[in-house]
Amino acid sequence: MATRSRANPGGNQNVLNILGPDVLPLRSRKPSWFKVPAPGSPKYRELKGLIESENLHTVCQEAACPNIGECWQRGTATFMILGDTCTRRCGFCNVKTGKPTWNDPLEPARVARSVARMGLRHAVITSVDRDDLPDLGAGAFVGVIRQIRRQAPKCRIEVLTPDFRGEEMPLAKVIAEKPDVFNHNVEVVPRLYPLARRGSRFERSCRVLRNAKEIGGDQITTKSGLMAGLGESFEEMVDTLGTLRENHVQVLTVGQYLRPTENHLPIVRYWHPDEFKDLEQAAYALGFEHVAAGPLVRSSYHADQHVPQHEPGIGPLAAEAGA
Repeated sequence: MATRSRANPGGNQNVLNILGPDVLPLRSRKPSWFKVPAPGSPKYRELKGLIESENLHTVCQEAACPNIGECWQRGTATFMILGDTCTRRCGFCNVKTGKPTWNDPLEPARVARSVARMGLRHAVITSVDRDDLPDLGAGAFVGVIRQIRRQAPKCRIEVLTPDFRGEEMPLAKVIAEKPDVFNHNVEVVPRLYPLARRGSRFERSCRVLRNAKEIGGDQITTKSGLMAGLGESFEEMVDTLGTLRENHVQVLTVGQYLRPTENHLPIVRYWHPDEFKDLEQAAYALGFEHVAAGPLVRSSYHADQHVPQHEPGIGPLAAEAGA
């Protein structure tokens, strides 16, 4: 399949006019706190084989997540439904873009079967943007939630959805299935949206989060996430967190942006772990119920720890942590 070119990650805009001239080169050395063990444990190989045998996609692989070894060894994974081709082209994202052709009505059952076989207590379901579909992909989320409830009834379900172009009916269909966690990432501070999230709007994403909470009430925990490293200030980040709290977001994740290729937005700087700790404290002061902030934090990193669990964790790392 031919995919859209990423040669201009900022579209018609001059990236350096917005991010500034002092961006880091692609091959610059990462700080020492980014060193993580290479994946390859028996549990990792087991899950990799299982996912491949079911012809499934994970955001762990498609987005080149640095935590894939740890999370898979822990026995958790984030499933990406509706194929591996996105209809949008965010300047930071490693998922390929183009005209999707994926249409598998049996995918919800296969995802649920894998969740059951893996013995997960917390499954994260996300998707590419599918602006080409009449329901914008909502029906696939509904199908997966129903199938997991049927095949793995003790598993908590977290959905990480697109913005459904701000349409309320697709969102209402997903919320009606009562996922335990509704997650929609705003990704960057509002100022960077025209550059980093073309086709999306910060206000629309906030409205999605607010509507999810108003529709789902106390039965649903709302969650969102951001990246640091594209030139935003600490004050901009705190202001953005305040806006998320005003829109009823309860759980927050913040991590460092890592540039996937030369055709993606450059990194302006690496935030120090102490800065993430300061941001975490500021978030708690704003009223967030759970905050995960750090250089390697991603939206689904240790997602099973973001909400109370009724089942014990699996995998050697979960056992070591007593989770």
